Amino acid sequence: MPVTLDQMEGVLSFIDSVKRYKRPADRWTAPSRAGRQRGMTEILAGPDCTDMAEVRAGVDSLDRELIALLRRRFDYMDAAARLKPERGHVRDEARKAQVIAQARAAAEAQGLPGADIALLWEQLVEASIAYELAAFDRRP
Repeated sequence: MPVTLDQMEGVLSFIDSVKRYKRPADRWTAPSRAGRQRGMTEILAGPDCTDMAEVRAGVDSLDRELIALLRRRFDYMDAAARLKPERGHVRDEARKAQVIAQARAAAEAQGLPGADIALLWEQLVEASIAYELAAFDRRP
């Protein structure tokens, strides 16, 4: 699926924010019900949360981890752009389908909605392709 100029601008804006992201400390703490009187507490596992502040702290912590993982993924896109001999090799529909199918299967194995994860991965792969094309075009 071709990427429109608006989509490309959105992807580039997203990528720029990923590049500016700094990895947080390995342990992050947030206020919790108990912590309101004692200070801060560790992030709890979802099933252990007893209020929305704990849930939100956990989600925010995971979002930071996801951004760090996206940074690592896009580093591989930089490598691919550097290694591929021609711009036309950036888009590989067979590889795209394989990546999305693998994500869907892995999601379903974890009890997640495969169709929804496949849609997320479609967007992720398209963003990765757009990023890689831009990286390829910056080559000397």
